[in-house]
Amino acid sequence: MFSNILMVCVGNICRSPTAEFLLRKQLAQKGRDINVASAGISALVGKPAEKTAIRMATQIDVDMTPHVARQLTAEMMRQYDLVLVMEQGHIKAVEALAPTSRGKVHLLGRWHQNIEIPDPYRKGDAAFEHALSLIRLTVNDWAEKL
Repeated sequence: MFSNILMVCVGNICRSPTAEFLLRKQLAQKGRDINVASAGISALVGKPAEKTAIRMATQIDVDMTPHVARQLTAEMMRQYDLVLVMEQGHIKAVEALAPTSRGKVHLLGRWHQNIEIPDPYRKGDAAFEHALSLIRLTVNDWAEKL
């Protein structure tokens, strides 16, 4: 089974940290000992999670304040058993960075007809609410299957 899961988006300040912290919380509640982390394809390295993402996550009892954005690396790809991305284009970017990762990179929305989670960055509360609702839906599916 999987012991290390990596969530990936672009900047690593909105979608992937939200998915990371939510999945980590759900797995802990189920007593599952799985490491969950996140990184970005073009990360805003060293930055905290975006303020709106933090505020929205707080509304569902998820604290993302400890998050610090990290750049995705080929070395990182070797460390993780499962890599979950937000958009189809992210699969191509991850596999271009680490060709040996093919087969372990999947859409977070895989279990919902491969839905993609649009980037809410700089698009207002409604975009963040929509992204969060999709992240909650898709993370719940993964938490049940892991």
